[in-house]
Amino acid sequence: MNPDSPTFMDDHNKRVIETALLCAQEPLSVADLSRLFVEDITTADIDEALVEIQRTWDDKGMELVHIATGWRFQSRLSMREYLDRLTPEKPPKYSRAVMETLAIIAYRQPVTRGEIEEIRGVAVSSNVMKQLEDRGWVEVIGHKDTIGRPGLYATTKQFLDDLSLTNLQSLPILEDAAPMAAAEQLGQAVIEFDPTATVETVVIDQSAVVVQEQAEEVTPESEDPSDETK
Repeated sequence: MNPDSPTFMDDHNKRVIETALLCAQEPLSVADLSRLFVEDITTADIDEALVEIQRTWDDKGMELVHIATGWRFQSRLSMREYLDRLTPEKPPKYSRAVMETLAIIAYRQPVTRGEIEEIRGVAVSSNVMKQLEDRGWVEVIGHKDTIGRPGLYATTKQFLDDLSLTNLQSLPILEDAAPMAAAEQLGQAVIEFDPTATVETVVIDQSAVVVQEQAEEVTPESEDPSDETK
């Protein structure tokens, strides 16, 4: 910051930014934060203030992170085991089928359902795709110019936010391109992942209600005809 500037970010203004971020229910962008002030405070001033606030919280249980949709405070991963004791509900654990499908979409996007099946070697059930779409992690962004015009799946900003990532380039570097290895690396980031799961767990409307269904690995030839047309 330039101390000679009339808009120099003083301690009071930094405290305003910090308070807004702590109270916000959603991430705040630099443009959002600039609306806190009547005076003309530059983007560079706000960026530097954010870095200073980050540094202030280095030794705290909370941290200020920059994600796809802006800035937010969140608890550190080292605090998870303690915070989990406050809520009896366990977070959803995603099966191998869900995680492999998500990993393929994340690293190969945009990708069709047929291409996902070709990589995994088994059919992708409609239930798997529904879980990922309901969670807000994947969406259809277009259609491939081929027979049937199948939908092209890609990850969303919600996916990046939930993994505390700024962009797709921040995804873990793949040490093994196999779907299962990619799923495990993705799961290690922040997602609850049980590689031995025999059920697929769905959280309905983000509530604590959990529905469990037996997960079945089926071949494309034996897929339920009621599934969506790929």
